[in-house]
Amino acid sequence: MEKQLDLVAKSYDKGIDLGKKGIDSYDNFPSYITDNPNYPLFEQMRMDETLSDSARKDIVEYLAPKAGMRFIDLGCCLNLMFAGYKDWPSTYYGVDISSKTIELLQQYTAKNHVAVGDLHCCSMHETPYGTDFFDIGECIGSLEYFEKDFVRQAVAEFSRIMKSNGRFVLDIPNIGSPEFEITKLIEEYLGRQDQFDLSAEEFETILDAHFTIDKKEIVGPMIQYFLIRK
Repeated sequence: MEKQLDLVAKSYDKGIDLGKKGIDSYDNFPSYITDNPNYPLFEQMRMDETLSDSARKDIVEYLAPKAGMRFIDLGCCLNLMFAGYKDWPSTYYGVDISSKTIELLQQYTAKNHVAVGDLHCCSMHETPYGTDFFDIGECIGSLEYFEKDFVRQAVAEFSRIMKSNGRFVLDIPNIGSPEFEITKLIEEYLGRQDQFDLSAEEFETILDAHFTIDKKEIVGPMIQYFLIRK
């Protein structure tokens, strides 16, 4: 688990460094990726912005952020900058394993006078927040990097920090779909190999101990779950 956390952190740190130089990690792939028969699906998903869609209107409509609410974004990446979360009336809290991601967000909030509750570098399975702390939350595009034991711990942590009846959105890979197979190949090339080893049914059994599934939807290579904390 620790080795995988380190690999994911280093991969996203590298992505931040490249981004500062104007280089997009998702450009200039080797031919074994671009010649893959599923690669056009990846290009279409990039165009449609459905690779890991934290900005879907379905999410904001479901979470229904309001002033006075605390919102936790687990595996936050740069969502505060690019997914519209800075405009939500709720108070934003972001957690990410990439220290350079958190540093960039801290610089962004300071420069643009964006008020947040907290930006913290840590793993999403062990956060510094109190029990029953958050009203709404999400974890998008993160669980696919980890095996069952980590996923189980992460879901338990999500439940711990959420208030009873709090709304939460997360996603897992749509394993076996051509959309996921090409993104999996690309993520491995980027140094953060997907290790998710659960069927949707097995994952839902883990969820059932903590959350009620309100609805689920297939979004690109992922399955998004809209949940209520029990």
